[in-house]
Amino acid sequence: MDFSLTDHQLNLRASIVEFARKELNKDLIARDHEGVLSRENWQKCADFGIHGLAVPKEFGGSGFDILTTIVALEGLGYGCQDNGLIFAISAQMLAVQAPILRFGSAEQKARYLPTLVSGRIIGAHAMTEPGAGSDSFGLSTKAEKHGDRYRLTGTKTFVTNAPFADLFLVFATVNKARGFMGVTAFLIDKDTPRLSVGPPIEKLGLRTAQFGNLILDECDVGTEHRLGNEGNGGSVFIHAMNWERAAILGSHLGMLERQVERCVEYAKTRQQFGKPIGSFQLVSSKIVNMKMRLETARLLLYKAGWLRAQGQDATREVAMAKLYLSECSVQSSLDAIQIFGGYGFTKECEVERDLRDSIASKIYSGTSEIQTEIIARSLGL
Repeated sequence: MDFSLTDHQLNLRASIVEFARKELNKDLIARDHEGVLSRENWQKCADFGIHGLAVPKEFGGSGFDILTTIVALEGLGYGCQDNGLIFAISAQMLAVQAPILRFGSAEQKARYLPTLVSGRIIGAHAMTEPGAGSDSFGLSTKAEKHGDRYRLTGTKTFVTNAPFADLFLVFATVNKARGFMGVTAFLIDKDTPRLSVGPPIEKLGLRTAQFGNLILDECDVGTEHRLGNEGNGGSVFIHAMNWERAAILGSHLGMLERQVERCVEYAKTRQQFGKPIGSFQLVSSKIVNMKMRLETARLLLYKAGWLRAQGQDATREVAMAKLYLSECSVQSSLDAIQIFGGYGFTKECEVERDLRDSIASKIYSGTSEIQTEIIARSLGL
């Protein structure tokens, strides 16, 4: 069994780490406090090639497979401490660009992918509703067909990038009685009449990634805005989630590695009772557990990515990686704060931000409970 990365993957990760450290961390404490996404840093990432990691070269991307994309995001998470920025970019890459690439018409791909990859426009994925979260297909947003046009009415919530998005991937049902088979996906531009966006939603973590509500009030679009066939929205959504769940926590591997290194350094230099705190077993054991979580989470996520890259079904492996890595991120962030003590509780130390940002990973892209259900069903339970 060969667990090594290729030289290309290692060099890619190293170059991203160097770029991120140099360009993306300035004034982060202030931006986190204010809840502001840096459009300048968004564009820097686009110019570097982050947005186009998994998009073919013909549309301005690099054409990497999903495992290489995970490795690249791991490097981004290690070098960039702005978890919100990474989350916002990943939400576009994995939940908007990937479905367009898979289900889009030639015209839709040519129109949207180059501009998303270049940073000229920003995309948002709009599935969740006030009454439909984990029940992804219990949608109330409806799309009434009138000839060659659709009229969409409904409200979406917790839409990542909504306050500044130029393009929305919207899911609505053409026939609620058909359930999963009635859901249809649409690509809708922000300037479409009768589409409006609410103000940014205040939240605990990921504060530099802005969430908002999307309101559709008999929003009229033509069939050319439909992504895929009518009633095929379920497949579009599942494809987006397969990409998102497999790759969006790649950056958390980098964050976990950064945490381990910081804690080791601090435990060697921080003195209590006349000796480094790392010499106390209750402190060193926390760091050992953090390191073990990092290594086991990395193996799970790499395996899921490798299976997907080989074209194999990895539904269970993706769910296991998403569940385990999100839980590890929260626990290791708690341990890091404990190791840093009172200093760890301050914003100046910056480890508290990782905790706030990590909590959301247990919810987005399918809650930990949903991942547990997926794994249980795969075992025949």
